[in-house]
Amino acid sequence: MDLTRFQQQLKGTSDKTRPLPPVEKWDPPFCGDINLTIALDGRWFYEGSPIGRASLVKLFASVLKKEDDSYFLVTPVEKVGITVEDVPFLITEWRFDNECLALITQTGDVISLTSPQQLTLRKPPADLQDTDATPIPYVLVRRNLWARLHQNVYYQLLEQAKEQQTGDETQFVVMSNATPFVIGSVLGK
Repeated sequence: MDLTRFQQQLKGTSDKTRPLPPVEKWDPPFCGDINLTIALDGRWFYEGSPIGRASLVKLFASVLKKEDDSYFLVTPVEKVGITVEDVPFLITEWRFDNECLALITQTGDVISLTSPQQLTLRKPPADLQDTDATPIPYVLVRRNLWARLHQNVYYQLLEQAKEQQTGDETQFVVMSNATPFVIGSVLGK
């Protein structure tokens, strides 16, 4: 499997005016793994080299699928395994749209936080952990695919957050769509 052939199979399946391809309905045969990695910092690598074309990364991101703990790129006719070091998306920007927090990934996906199930706190991979492995926010992008907040975005949102005491814990809460979202917490000493 090479990326050029894979890209040809996807021709016309993804552009800004069309909805995402229905990868959850596609169940093609598995064709093996390819040497494609989504790194911790959100960059995509093929054969160890960064994929520099943003349009190609967006195309591949549109056909990304997760099954159990494995990630695949799928077309209607084939499925190939890839490596994801943490999660496939990184939240690199944010804004408020009419009191709803909109989070934007490195591939341009916009997630409007409207439901508590869209955000969870979890421990990051070892390479990103601080000394006490503080849980950080992860956001559901789509189809069981998650994003981690970039450190800069996380700190910016912490500045917007209100502190709330719950027992011996201080929670940092942002409001979106009239719903509170806990984006961090620390235990009192």
